[in-house]
Amino acid sequence: MPTPFPDLVLQASERLTPHIRLTPTDPAPGLGPHAFLKLENFQLTGSFKVRGALNKLLTLTPEQRARGVVVASTGNHGAAAAYGSQLLTCPCTVFAPEGTDDSKLSGIRSRGAQLVIEGNDCLESELRARRHAEENGLTYISPYNDLDVAAGQGSLGVELALQVPDLERVYVAVGGGGLIAGIGAHLKSLSEATEVVGCCPELSDVMARSVPKGRIVDMPFVPTLSDGTAGSLEEDCVTLPLCARYVDRFERVSEEEIADSVRWTLKDHRMLIEGAAGVAVAVARRELEQNGSSRIAVVLCGSNISADKLRTILG
Repeated sequence: MPTPFPDLVLQASERLTPHIRLTPTDPAPGLGPHAFLKLENFQLTGSFKVRGALNKLLTLTPEQRARGVVVASTGNHGAAAAYGSQLLTCPCTVFAPEGTDDSKLSGIRSRGAQLVIEGNDCLESELRARRHAEENGLTYISPYNDLDVAAGQGSLGVELALQVPDLERVYVAVGGGGLIAGIGAHLKSLSEATEVVGCCPELSDVMARSVPKGRIVDMPFVPTLSDGTAGSLEEDCVTLPLCARYVDRFERVSEEEIADSVRWTLKDHRMLIEGAAGVAVAVARRELEQNGSSRIAVVLCGSNISADKLRTILG
């Protein structure tokens, strides 16, 4: 009988504890009298992605790790897989499309991964990465479409529940859905009353459109400041039913709101965040009146923002 997903999240949390940073929470009075920021922007590699990639690596057999792993990524997932592979002495190959930001590529290279630039977009790179893994007997690690990856990302929720007991609402950016599915699964196992809010950029809201239809909706890629949540989803995406079960509602924000929330976080909290984290902040700021005296948390999912995007935001 398959292990229930909330149990996978707890197992992942125990597995990861010796290897990752327990990120702090900070009060955020500008978002409400009982509001907190979960500072995953201070995580190793600057993003929550290390939780999922490393958990997957730790579940592989020694033989699988010795052969090596393959990922497709334009940044955070690639850096996370490279970090975990370096930690576990596992060969790692990262496929990235042409035009990927140089600063993100250097973060992958610096962690010892082999970098392959192939494809005109993320989907092409992913297809080539999967083919390379299959042809060479290697393990492909998806950034979201894998229960072990999603469970590892959900370990953030285990920490958050201990740091902010009796949490009433949490705001989480949504791309592939692994992070919010994992967080939601754990928080809902403690209390179904905790509201889990999925936060999406208006220009890339695939999961928000897909959940009501019960299938992945095909959408063209449109650039957004929230590049960490942008892109299409696979048809057999394991996170779709998880998001349908554990996410209470989805909210969308404009590019202007994302930029303003990145600036707000820098000004009010002296912290640099990436666009995806700005998406969650933007929804929480919009709902100031609704939050009232509620105990809320906003997940700052990462800090890896390119120089070009930062210049655009700071204007």
